[in-house]
Amino acid sequence: MSLRRRRAAVALRLAMVFSVLAGIVLTALGPATVTGLLPYFTIQSNVAVGLFAGYAAWRAHQDRPEPRPALKGAVTLYITITGVVYHLVLANPASPFAMSQPDRAFGEALGNQFLHTVVPLLALADWALFDRRGRLRPRYAVWWLAFPLGYLGFALVRGLLVERYPYPFIDARELGYDGVGVSATFFAFAFWLLGLVFVGVDRGLARWRPPAAAVWPTAPGPPPAGTAGPMSGSTQAGPVPGQRGGAVPAVGVGVTPPAGDVQQLDPPEALR
Repeated sequence: MSLRRRRAAVALRLAMVFSVLAGIVLTALGPATVTGLLPYFTIQSNVAVGLFAGYAAWRAHQDRPEPRPALKGAVTLYITITGVVYHLVLANPASPFAMSQPDRAFGEALGNQFLHTVVPLLALADWALFDRRGRLRPRYAVWWLAFPLGYLGFALVRGLLVERYPYPFIDARELGYDGVGVSATFFAFAFWLLGLVFVGVDRGLARWRPPAAAVWPTAPGPPPAGTAGPMSGSTQAGPVPGQRGGAVPAVGVGVTPPAGDVQQLDPPEALR
């Protein structure tokens, strides 16, 4: 990565770290506490992105290779899920799982936008601009489901203990475990498709190459010494041992040399 690109990557990743910290701090200034925020997928995915962005910024500053594309793809997918689910499911009045949006103070509302909008967009920009291309495989879309499925198990066990669920589509009190299973299957399938979109975009960007610069032909110069000319049928030889006067001029095949152009060789020493 060039120096200019490394500086841009460091700046973008530091902006991501700042956005994560600002989002969590501003949200915690409202009614929710930090410990009350931790069970949410939003907070967990933002913390993961913040830690990963700080690590990737340090590697770019040290001019070290980028982190593994599979790991970066996973973290980017999770924060993308956060943004997509919030805007299309939780904050969408037409969604069956829409959550009532309370009247938030300015700081809390700003923090909410940092966590659900700004950070996902910055993470997508970093992945699109600075990730190594052509390294993702379709099987990764299945592996990336490990964290969302693990989170589902955590949320269900926690719900049994505290009788609260962070999201309505996994609320076993309202939907029952059969309903949670149906919604979880739907979301897992959607997240798998989204992972495949990441893989497809990665492969598409890997195939894209800027057009090669045109190469203009240059006029041929004179042949170097010791080589045949462009119309010569023989190779010019160097000095012959025992010969006085240097090399014999090259003569093209079928070409009669001009008078006086053939050099006379001295007789052998035995005939003198």
